[in-house]
Amino acid sequence: MDSPRTFKYLDLVMAAFVTILLISNIASSAKIIDWGMNIGGIPLAFDAGTLMFPLIYIFGDILTEVYGYRQSRRVIWVGFAAAALMSGCFWVIQHLPGEAQWQGYAGDAAYGAILGGVSSGGIIVASLTAYFLGEFSNSYILAKMKVATEGKHLWMRTIGSTVVGEGLDTTGFVLIATLFGVFPWELFWTLVLTNYIFKVAVEVVFTPVTYTVVGFLKRAEQEDYYDTKTNFNPFSLGV
Repeated sequence: MDSPRTFKYLDLVMAAFVTILLISNIASSAKIIDWGMNIGGIPLAFDAGTLMFPLIYIFGDILTEVYGYRQSRRVIWVGFAAAALMSGCFWVIQHLPGEAQWQGYAGDAAYGAILGGVSSGGIIVASLTAYFLGEFSNSYILAKMKVATEGKHLWMRTIGSTVVGEGLDTTGFVLIATLFGVFPWELFWTLVLTNYIFKVAVEVVFTPVTYTVVGFLKRAEQEDYYDTKTNFNPFSLGV
């Protein structure tokens, strides 16, 4: 039996993917940004994690395009595990007794207000559930489109899969986070609309970068995977 292929850059792509996922989850809980603009009377305010979260979809596109859906699936689950571990660590920290001076200038109330969404699991549950829907649908659509287009029109595949994936991801994330009390209901449609527009726009703007990275990795790894016989079950961890 042939041994599994090894890749020079797959671990680095996975590390970047997981790092951005964790930072975006913390930022989402920590701050809501308002640029003072609106569309149809709906303010363009968004959670701070939105600034980085679209990059995860770009990495997801790169993983699926170069290494295939199965490798992308493994990386997604590694990110899920890391996010769950982070949530558990912040929960333990939240329930440990605070030092007296720290309680004076910060305190448990401030910790809960800023990191409560992470330590209580609200942001994590919202992120993982929404990302399960969004990223797997994104990777599935991109992989299927690659086979259907015979590897042509990368921009069509990345943007088309993102339009669907980000729609599911954004709506699911904001809905679940709001149900957990991380965001107020008054901001529901503002966050959904702003997050979706921003995330899709980032994908479009970064298309030349995606082309460059994909081209480099295909040459360096000598890999351009087509998912013609792939098991697309997201719970199948075999490669």
